[in-house]
Amino acid sequence: MMEHSSVADSVKSQDRATPAVLAVISALLRQPARLWRSAAILMPFLALFIALAVASPPFLSKTNLLNILDQQAATLIIAAAGTLVLISGGLDLSVGATYALAGVASAMVAQHHPALLGALIAVAIGIGIGVVNGIVSTLFRINSLIATLAMSFIVSGLAARISNGNLIVLTSNREYARIAQTEFLTIRTSIWTMLVVVLALGFLLARTTFGRYLYAVGGNIEAARLAGVRINAIRVVAFTLSGFAAALGGVIDTSRVLSAQANNGSTLAFTVLAGIVVGGTSILGGEGAIWRTVVGVLFIALIGNGFDLLGLNPLYQQMTLGAILLLAVGIDAWYRLRQP
Repeated sequence: MMEHSSVADSVKSQDRATPAVLAVISALLRQPARLWRSAAILMPFLALFIALAVASPPFLSKTNLLNILDQQAATLIIAAAGTLVLISGGLDLSVGATYALAGVASAMVAQHHPALLGALIAVAIGIGIGVVNGIVSTLFRINSLIATLAMSFIVSGLAARISNGNLIVLTSNREYARIAQTEFLTIRTSIWTMLVVVLALGFLLARTTFGRYLYAVGGNIEAARLAGVRINAIRVVAFTLSGFAAALGGVIDTSRVLSAQANNGSTLAFTVLAGIVVGGTSILGGEGAIWRTVVGVLFIALIGNGFDLLGLNPLYQQMTLGAILLLAVGIDAWYRLRQP
């Protein structure tokens, strides 16, 4: 009898263990799909990089590669912060207007005062816009797309008003030029600034409690609320960082070209969003990484650079970018449908 009892207990134990074993196996089988999705942007990026290196010898020159990074420094900064907003379930369409207002405001201040003061005022304006965006879209429960779109109209109008629609030129302002054009180890400060900001935001997202809360809020807002996460505060901080990044990007690009105008960032919000989504960050929130956004933005930049080097019709560049964006969103939707 004891032997029969032992066998029965063993069978029951195996029955209880079976669901747990199956769950582990299922999780392991899902890992390759997750890893593939996480690194998917690297494959087309590397393929494009190699193709351009073969098709155009000047592509691999140090001058060309550094020019790409210099031209994309502001976009990368803004996209890195925008990734935090998108992961939290929000969307910031006011970054282009904030970028333009920051450039205009800092340039106007720098005409009669120290360049650093102009830059600090511009960044403060960006932070203020970000805070307002966060408050309007959380406390007042206005959809962030509508809230930030409305804010972009307000900010664009303000930039046009204070500049009277004129181009603000700083060609003789050496102090302001040093913000982005100074070189350290043959690399411009615009690139160094971009690296510092991107790495800092990447660490914030991947290695801090705030980053985990961003994923939680964007992935399942009700579960995050029940877990005690201060949802409104998390989203306000994300929007504030986005405003800060947009203003910093405006200052950097104004320093690069030593001029600013109210309509400079008219398409920037869509360029930034395209880079974030192409990089694999979900448009619905809860999924994404800053390093993938960096690759996504640079992937789009390589397409533009390749069209210029190869002398191709820029019309096809726009069509190519549109097709890539549709493909990226489609892959995200397909992946979500396959999730259990």
